[in-house]
Amino acid sequence: MTEDMSPAERYAAARVRAAEQATALAPFRQMYDFELDPFQIEACRALEAGKGVLVAAPTGSGKTIVGEFAVHLALARGRKCFYTTPIKALSNQKYNDLVKRHGAQRVGLLTGDNSINSDAPVIVMTTEVLRNMLYAGSQALAGLGYVVMDEVHYLSDRFRGAVWEEVIIHLPESVTLVSLSATVSNAEEFGDWLDTVRGDTEVIVSEHRPVPLWQHVLAGRRMYDLFEEKNGRREVNPDLLRMAQLENSRLPAFRDRRRGKPVREADRERERRQRSRIWTPSRPEVIDQLDSQGLLPAITFIFSRAGCEAAVQQCLYAGLRLNDAGERARVRELVEERTASIPDEDLHVLGYFEWLEGLERGIAAHHAGMLPTFKEVVEELFVRGLVKAVFATETLALGINMPARSVVLEKLVKWNGEQHVDITPGEYTQLTGRAGRRGIDIEGHAVVLWQRGMDPGALAGLAGTRTYPLRSSFRPSYNMAVNLVSQFGRHRSRELLETSFAQFQADRAVVGISRRVQRNEEGLEGYREAMTCHLGDFEEYARLRRELKDRETELARQGALQRRAAAADSLEKLRPGDVIHVPTGKFAGLALVLDPGVPAGRSHGHRGWDHHDGPRPLVLTAARQVKRLASMDFPVPVEPLERMRIPKSFNPRSPQSRRDLASALRTKAGHHEPGHTRRRQRSEAADDTEIARLRKAIRAHPCHGCDEREAHARWAERYHRLKRDTRQLERRIEGRTNTIARTFDRVYALLSDLGYLRGDEVTDDGRRLARLYGELDLLASECLREGVWEGLSPTELAACASALVYEARSSDDALQPVLPGGKAKEALGEMVRIWGRLDALEEEHRINQSEGVGQREPDLGFAWAAYRWAEGDSLDSVLREAEMPAGDFVRWCKQLVDVLGQIAAAAPEGGTVARNARKASEKVLRGVVAYTSVG
Repeated sequence: MTEDMSPAERYAAARVRAAEQATALAPFRQMYDFELDPFQIEACRALEAGKGVLVAAPTGSGKTIVGEFAVHLALARGRKCFYTTPIKALSNQKYNDLVKRHGAQRVGLLTGDNSINSDAPVIVMTTEVLRNMLYAGSQALAGLGYVVMDEVHYLSDRFRGAVWEEVIIHLPESVTLVSLSATVSNAEEFGDWLDTVRGDTEVIVSEHRPVPLWQHVLAGRRMYDLFEEKNGRREVNPDLLRMAQLENSRLPAFRDRRRGKPVREADRERERRQRSRIWTPSRPEVIDQLDSQGLLPAITFIFSRAGCEAAVQQCLYAGLRLNDAGERARVRELVEERTASIPDEDLHVLGYFEWLEGLERGIAAHHAGMLPTFKEVVEELFVRGLVKAVFATETLALGINMPARSVVLEKLVKWNGEQHVDITPGEYTQLTGRAGRRGIDIEGHAVVLWQRGMDPGALAGLAGTRTYPLRSSFRPSYNMAVNLVSQFGRHRSRELLETSFAQFQADRAVVGISRRVQRNEEGLEGYREAMTCHLGDFEEYARLRRELKDRETELARQGALQRRAAAADSLEKLRPGDVIHVPTGKFAGLALVLDPGVPAGRSHGHRGWDHHDGPRPLVLTAARQVKRLASMDFPVPVEPLERMRIPKSFNPRSPQSRRDLASALRTKAGHHEPGHTRRRQRSEAADDTEIARLRKAIRAHPCHGCDEREAHARWAERYHRLKRDTRQLERRIEGRTNTIARTFDRVYALLSDLGYLRGDEVTDDGRRLARLYGELDLLASECLREGVWEGLSPTELAACASALVYEARSSDDALQPVLPGGKAKEALGEMVRIWGRLDALEEEHRINQSEGVGQREPDLGFAWAAYRWAEGDSLDSVLREAEMPAGDFVRWCKQLVDVLGQIAAAAPEGGTVARNARKASEKVLRGVVAYTSVG
């Protein structure tokens, strides 16, 4: 090709190649044995040009390459790079990846409970660790050139999302930020905010999946494609739509049966044959089918830990074996190597042998209730192809590098802790994004199991929506407030909070609402001109008419309520044999009361009926019908016209009985005309002085005599409606403007009342609070200030500190609070009392927990387990009594170790609490808690 170039063109091409070779990107590209995608190259070039980048791309697309380029740039330029992830498991995984590439001397790890080579130029850490370093003004920030924020879309997380925004806002301006996100629909909006708070930021969005994803539905023994191409368009597979119709029983045979018609044997047989193909296959059957079609390894997402464990057992009982003898041997070798540090007596408690049997067969569960070491082993075996079927909860989709050939979703609903809800398009994208291994699979497969009542159209909507919006969950906490005031003072802190993404989004919404207000005001001006009257102030006249109408409506409403109450009262007084006139409804006219229909337990004269539970009299109408009437058939009170005896022989089911009694009814009440049963009531409005005053004012107003009065009135009514709508919009603007700053003001006021802040000064108590992080930061600080933990032993302190971190997953999982005795029990009771005082103070300051600010009630459910573990009891006895999975136990213990470290740092140095907190931490960090590397 160069032969066809002129000398000038060859020279220009050579200069371009030379310029490319001079960049840091050229040697970086040579480190990989595959070509970088265009979006990766674009992001890397922007980074090298000194810009920050936001990369939004699908799961598995390789966006972490951009983060690795930031590491490469930092090392090449003699700067530091911090690589942050949302969870410790990801940090561990990324640390291992970077050590392989750059060597153990140049890479460190900080995750709260792990600290390796913390002075290295490249440090992998959880985002919380970086936030804490920023507030503490850590020396480790010196020389920092790049920060990679992996999975930055976590800032939507209701509980932990604020941390990402805190870091983004507080990082020094000299630091270049690399933000890596799943595909979100408002990437440009997020990029605009980054541009505002961080400076020049390039937004790179890629919708391309390196490995194409096919969507399927598995029903019975057949795998259906969810979509099919038709005339160049993607449509829902008509076979699936027919199956859904079939399940709704719309077949001719079913219709004929409903209508009482004879059913042909051919129709019955066709229906039976079609129905036999629609069923939900069992878990072993699903894995067997995927295996036979070459679609393993697969991850099956089950939104329940117990469901994941049950799925493994079902596959074992079914005799599934996915590994050959050689693979089984390699599995056992790796498992024994990774679990060598676990004491033999703990293996049985942890279900090791059942777990190993599943692994040897190539089958495993993966969820947060598992021992972290066990989860790590499952991940490693899966990546090596030695585990081929994993049953996992959705936590596996949060960035862990475990791609599969196929992903199976059993159901499209999940329990969110409060109720069963449909999974969102974003969740569906995140889960199915694991399907298709780059460099291994030509295509990935997402398989949804057929469930009764499935709507293929709704599933297509889930699968077709590739993005979801990023929404800020940022709220100022107590710890954040004292740290901000300490560094910047109150005024500057308030300004900083107004630069949050949460406020940015609120302000953007305000822009749209403001435009509507502006348009409305233009419309109001036009309406005002149209209703102008030469005789006087028509706006004033219209207001009088509106007040009159409102007063009449109010009186009518009150009258209706009174009439309804009176009607219900009159119905309660009816007795069998009363002849009444039903005023309205389908059965209006004469009727004989057979049964008053007063519900059991309601006595005569009881007040408070409504139209749902009021008396429902059973009557015989003059037209010979026996009917149960409702309260709504009596909008006005009813009075008996006559009384007549109901024969004991009367049978409401006998036409002859009904005919005879109805004839007697007509004879008995024949002289009563309908009009006699209604009393003409004087209108409430007739005697109302306010209505009289308004009518007089309207007649006296100059505009009342205008020939165009009603035309003006129509314009005035439009003016009033638009004015009302505009006021509502203005209230919405007021509610959105400075929302974060107003919350900060309330937090500041509460902290000032408690003596943590004094103007721009942070008191000694405030400095203690600045060292305490977590949901119950203020409660922990108050306990230290009031000496609640003074005199406690290390094990008693561990029990008390557990209440600051533990929180039952749901009310069903809440542990019965068995408490240690003595001082620990007294201290726990005092903690609850202090929380009650803080809760009342928060209510007084309008600080709302539902908005993500405030102190939840301390949960004492882990106190006894923490106490016994710190006392040195065996894992078997602690887990058996706590009825808690090993993984949960380890996770709560690690969080307990973390909070004990905070208490030790915040308590007076040299005091008993600081010393005992450190001892308690050592007592908890033993055995199963100490030898698990991921928490």
